[in-house]
Amino acid sequence: MIQRIFNITKDVEEGSIFLFGARQTGKSIFLEQQFSNCILFDLLDSDLKLRLQARPALLFEMLQDKPENTLVVIDEIPEVPELLNEVHRLIQRKKLRFVLSGSSARKLKRKGYNTLGGRATPCYFFPFVSAELPDLNLDKALLYGLLPPHYLAKNPTKLLAGYIDIYLKEEIKEEALVRNLDNFQHFLSAAALTSGEIVNYSNIASDCGVSVKTAKSYFDIISDTLIGYMLPAYTKVMKRKVTQAPKFYFFDVGVYNYLMKRSALAQGTPEYGHAFEHFVLQELQAYVAYTHSREKLSYWHTYNGKEVDVVIGDAKIGIEIKSAREIMPKHYVNFKEYKEEFPNSRCIVVSLDKLTRRSGDIEIYYVFDFFKKLWNKEIF
Repeated sequence: MIQRIFNITKDVEEGSIFLFGARQTGKSIFLEQQFSNCILFDLLDSDLKLRLQARPALLFEMLQDKPENTLVVIDEIPEVPELLNEVHRLIQRKKLRFVLSGSSARKLKRKGYNTLGGRATPCYFFPFVSAELPDLNLDKALLYGLLPPHYLAKNPTKLLAGYIDIYLKEEIKEEALVRNLDNFQHFLSAAALTSGEIVNYSNIASDCGVSVKTAKSYFDIISDTLIGYMLPAYTKVMKRKVTQAPKFYFFDVGVYNYLMKRSALAQGTPEYGHAFEHFVLQELQAYVAYTHSREKLSYWHTYNGKEVDVVIGDAKIGIEIKSAREIMPKHYVNFKEYKEEFPNSRCIVVSLDKLTRRSGDIEIYYVFDFFKKLWNKEIF
């Protein structure tokens, strides 16, 4: 069994938490690993689910005599959201602590269920990261992604097909989040075409045959259900006009490739480069969440087309992501204008060039050297 790097022991020592993560990231197994000696309720157990749905107060009755600070884990709390009132009572009256997991908070908020009024801190769980896979197969990860069932499977393609279908049926259709599922399916394909690009709502709406307002609401849905996320533009400027619109990325590069109907990736192609960028950014997103970093991720893009792929914090670090096997000055030419704007920023190139080195004030890292330093907290 692969040991996950995320450690939420300190978080639960300080109180209750919501653990959110897309389906099949491995939340249930992770909770069993971290809290094997705790009281655990698995709401995917049909009998338990039915009984608690019929009478949520059973939870209070079962736990009311437990000592203060007893830790209780409820896996898949959105399956029986009515339990949140009982959780609230147990936190307030009995001083118990809870770990509550689910794929997103959207269905809880949308239906007006109790979200504990700030009494549970949200945490986020991700697919595998490099620090969990010492023998990570890069080509497999770039094509099929790092969701545990997909990365570990011998033939992930069928699993990816089923995964997309499950999300459409369970997260979208059954929750009645959209009126026209066919339009939403077209939207997912259009979103994949623009993944890693600056979002143009008008163009996407036109491609899908929906209004701009509907296209924006679709992006909200996939962000809220953790299928994707927006990378905002870095907009603090001194001299140059910069793009204000965000970029969109799917949460896992394998999902992105499947929607793009890619069955292979060839090094040196734009498709490989896009997947590599997506992969590195996916790792950075997980690192920020797992380490509770206060630094925000963004990107920098000027009106004259100069771009830096990732900006960390208040322009503390700029990162260019290149899939080239030999990095040359042409690969980081955009840093020239970026450094004129932010002279104190650290500039890093992450690539497939195995010769990690410094060229002037530009740090060039082989991707696995970068990941090692990242998880050792030597980058930020």
